[in-house]
Amino acid sequence: MVKRGMIAGALAALLATTFAACATEPAAAPATETASPAASSSVSASPSATPTPIPSAKPKPESKPSPTSGPRLFGKGDSGDDVRHLQARLKQIGWFNAGVTGFYGDVTTEAVSGFQAKRGIAVTGFVDQTTLDRLHAMTREPTEDELTNAPPPVPEGELDPRCLTGRVMCIDKSTSVLRWVVGGTVQMSLEVRFGSQELPTREGRFSVFAKSRDHVSSIYKTPMPFAMFFSGGQAVHYSPDFAANGYNGASHGCVNVRDYGAITSLYDQVNIGDGVVVYWS
Repeated sequence: MVKRGMIAGALAALLATTFAACATEPAAAPATETASPAASSSVSASPSATPTPIPSAKPKPESKPSPTSGPRLFGKGDSGDDVRHLQARLKQIGWFNAGVTGFYGDVTTEAVSGFQAKRGIAVTGFVDQTTLDRLHAMTREPTEDELTNAPPPVPEGELDPRCLTGRVMCIDKSTSVLRWVVGGTVQMSLEVRFGSQELPTREGRFSVFAKSRDHVSSIYKTPMPFAMFFSGGQAVHYSPDFAANGYNGASHGCVNVRDYGAITSLYDQVNIGDGVVVYWS
């Protein structure tokens, strides 16, 4: 009986200890617990677990340096054969739609600027070696007809009696012709354009009182090459606008000439004091 009692007591103590141990068993590991080394190795090997790299900002494209121009060969205000060849070549490729005059004015400057911009050349409006080389590579040598751009024949007209003696620029408004007359004989004839109704060219008998080969208007800031003044600010002079646009326009009162070669020759022949007659025939 004693042995049985002893066994029962021992068993009761063992069961109590077991239940006490279960009651104090630690709770399950939290979800954020670090995985075991084996598990970590497995996760790292999985492609889906590879961290996505943060895209770096795209580098800005390097800005190309602006083209630089070379030394000026010729440009606005210049005149001569180089300009005539330039205009003829620009005309071949559709950049110059005016008459070939040999005078480098606003129309030529605009044409050169457009050509330079299209070809990626520094836009200056004047001609440097790069511009000239590129133009020559795209064009051929101009023909004589392309260079002369000869105007149509000047119509004949009747000379005013005041033009028959001495040295006179005889300017006929009815036919738009200037005749250079010496001793009653016509030396040369040029087509001319006059002022508008608001700014008419004065009529009458005058004389040349001043000459200016490279004149620029102080009022309108426009070029007046080979100006021969006969009445106040009115003068006979070359007009690039007349050369380019013909009679689709008017002067500010001056007598415009569009034949560059002819006005160059006339300017060299006319002296201070020579007569000017502006009239209707």
